Amino acid sequence: MNPTGYISRVFGQSPVRPLQEHFEKAAACAGRLPDFVRAAQTGDWETAAEIRKSIVNLEHEADDLKRELRLNLPRSLFMPVARTDVLEMLSVQDRIANKARDISGLMLGRRMVIPNALQDLYLSFVDRCLDAVGQAHKTVNELDELFETSFSGSEIDLVMGMIKKLDEIENDSDTLQVEFRAKLFEIEKDLPPIDVMFLYKIIDWTGDLGDLAQRVGSRLHLMIAR
Repeated sequence: MNPTGYISRVFGQSPVRPLQEHFEKAAACAGRLPDFVRAAQTGDWETAAEIRKSIVNLEHEADDLKRELRLNLPRSLFMPVARTDVLEMLSVQDRIANKARDISGLMLGRRMVIPNALQDLYLSFVDRCLDAVGQAHKTVNELDELFETSFSGSEIDLVMGMIKKLDEIENDSDTLQVEFRAKLFEIEKDLPPIDVMFLYKIIDWTGDLGDLAQRVGSRLHLMIAR
C-alpha cells in the first residue's frame, strides 16, 4: 500500500484535520455552558435538560472522532511531529468536552443554582474560561500552516503570539476563580454545607476548562520547541 495515499485517505489534505475537527466539537460542547447556566439560574430545568442533552451529544461526537483518529493514526507519519504529540494533544482536547459534560451533569442532577450574590461573577468566570478554550481552538487551527512550513518561518511567531495571548486569558480566569472563591467563603456559613461542597467542585471544574485550554497551548509549544 502506498503510505502517502493511505495518509491522504485517512486525513484528507491535512494530517492534522481530524485533530482540528475534534477540537471543534470539544469547543462547541463547552460553548453550550453559558446558556445552560442561565437556564439553571432561572429554574428552567426543562431548558437546562435540553441544553445538557446537546452537550452530551456533542461530547459523544467528539468521542467518535477521538476513537477514529486513534484507530487510524499510523504508527509512523511523514510529519514534523511525533505520533505521541498528536495523541497527547487529542487527550487534552477531549478532557475539555468531558469537563463540560460533567459540569452540566452535576448542576442538573442536583438542581444547583449559583447564589444570587455570585451569579454574575460566575458567568464572567465561565465566559473567560471559554475565551481560553476559543483561543486554544484558534491556535490548533494554525497547525495546517505549521505543518506546511515544517514548523519554521513567520508562522511560528504568529502561533507563539497566540499562545502568549492564551496564557494571558487563562491568568484572567485564574484571577476570577480566586475572586469567586473569596466571595463564596464570605457567604458559605449561610448556605447548606452540602451545597457549599458542590459549589466548590463546580468552581474547580469550571477552572479546569481554562487550565486544559492552556495545556493545549503548552502541547503546541512543545511541538514547536522540538
